[in-house]
Amino acid sequence: MRIAIIGGGLSGLVSAYRLSPDHEITIYEKSAELGGLLSSYHRGTYSIERYYHHFFTGDESFLHLLDELRLTEDILWLKGSTGTYLNGVIYPLTTPIEILRYPYLTIPDKFKLGLFTKKVRTFDLSELDAISAEKFLHEQVGDKIYQSFFRPLLKSKFGMNAEKVSAAWLVSRVAIRSDRSLAGERLGYLNKGFSRFINTISGQITERGGEIRISSPVTSLIRQEKTWFVNDEPYEGIIATIAPGLLREIGVPISDVPYQGAACLTMGLKRAVTNGIYWINLYDNAPYGAVIGHTCFAPFSWYGEHIIYLASYFTGNPVPDLKEQMIRDFCKKFGVQKSDILWTELSLDPFAGPLYLAGYKPRMEELTVPGMSLAGMFSAENYPERSIEGSVRAGERAAKEIISFSQQEGRPL
Repeated sequence: MRIAIIGGGLSGLVSAYRLSPDHEITIYEKSAELGGLLSSYHRGTYSIERYYHHFFTGDESFLHLLDELRLTEDILWLKGSTGTYLNGVIYPLTTPIEILRYPYLTIPDKFKLGLFTKKVRTFDLSELDAISAEKFLHEQVGDKIYQSFFRPLLKSKFGMNAEKVSAAWLVSRVAIRSDRSLAGERLGYLNKGFSRFINTISGQITERGGEIRISSPVTSLIRQEKTWFVNDEPYEGIIATIAPGLLREIGVPISDVPYQGAACLTMGLKRAVTNGIYWINLYDNAPYGAVIGHTCFAPFSWYGEHIIYLASYFTGNPVPDLKEQMIRDFCKKFGVQKSDILWTELSLDPFAGPLYLAGYKPRMEELTVPGMSLAGMFSAENYPERSIEGSVRAGERAAKEIISFSQQEGRPL
């Protein structure tokens, strides 16, 4: 069967990998680099992801895929330390002692917060979808902890939508990060980054006869009887991994869900500036919500320079001078001189992921197109929080689904 896959991100690559042994596959990718949000910059001696990434011990589908691709030996389990920046000070918040020393919550507040993180796995996510995180947190931990701890985090990630975010998203996010030892969170990464994984899986696809077209946006998608036409080329099956809004732009009749964009500034520095902490949330006003000290996580020796990410989210369009604002604020807050900065790159994706607002799940379930398999960030596998694991499972489900569609239409496989 001749199948087109729209989008060369993780889900699209996984679908193509599963289908390519028995079918004629063509991937359409609008950018010049495969991987989507998992794509990389290539800086001579090393590659580094455009957007920070890691995975978790429970990511069974992704770990199985790495095993199939003979990349298991590339897996590293590293410590993810955390902290917060507030009023000019970086506070480490990884160990129990560090949390006890944090001055902006009382001991009873910390105890209440600890109990909440322990019981998050007991909540039924389906019952929380229609409830806002704000309302849920007020009920669970009270206004003080909400205002001083959770609200700044929600605001940094969702901006003006912070008060509308679903409690299901929040609980899922807290639950996945509550599996930690006294030394910190155990996070997965690949030896020298995800670039080799992307090269390996795409290489497998092309070796089996699949075609990958980079810098090839889909501008038209039409169905006539049982045949799909992608940019006027005929296909018997379609898998789409791009946002519903982008599908609508090329004429696909599909419902829509709100998305938000991601802006990620990556920098190479001459010196370390995060006090050895991997992930620092900012509670002060800033044009970014988190500072990720990548080389406080992955070995510095891979890069020979200190890698920092500044993460920001936006709806609509980002401000025109966002990069300059981020650099200026970062230098001021973290005592960095312009001469300390070796290079900077800003990546923007206006469709980085859905906004998981209260009541999202019913809208997600309405996202269907007859005869087309959908495997985007909005899919059930990425609910209520997008992840590498969710994208792998979405791609694998879509590959099975497109075969099922063909069988229902009586096509030869």
